[in-house]
This record gives sequence, C-alpha cells and structure tokens, in this order.
Amino acid sequence: RPSGAGQPVAEEAPECPGPEEPCRRRLRTAFSAEQISTLESSFQRQQYLGAAERRQLAGRMRLSEVQIKTWFQNRRMKLKRQL
Repeated sequence: RPSGAGQPVAEEAPECPGPEEPCRRRLRTAFSAEQISTLESSFQRQQYLGAAERRQLAGRMRLSEVQIKTWFQNRRMKLKRQL
C-alpha cells in the first residue's frame, strides 16, 4: 500500500485565467486499493448516499465528505457511460 494513499496529489496545472488571477493547481486524490474496494462495495449497495451515510463513510475511511461525494458522482457517470 503506497504511503499517503487517500491524500491529494498535484496534477497538471490548468490554463491560467489571466495575469490578475494566480494559477492554482487542481489536486487529485490517489485512493488506495482498499479505499476503492470499500467505495465500490458501498456503491453496489447504494448508488446515492445521504449526508449521514456520507459522513459515516468519510470518517471510517479517513477521507473528506467532498472526496466521497465526488467519487460517487464520478462512479455514477462511469456507470451511465457503460450502459
């Protein structure tokens, strides 16, 4: 298991909007295999999480609620593309 799993890692910086706006790096989370397995099994049971379920899963996995929410949104879009 790589150290720092579940932690944001830097990805390529998007185009800078202009000289008055500083460039900001978008961070991408590198999920561990264990985290992905847990997220996938949760997704198989329920494709949409309520706030309480999201909070509980985030606490158990040591991820933020936003990371959980985004993962579920992306996973639903992946499923939609596959169908």
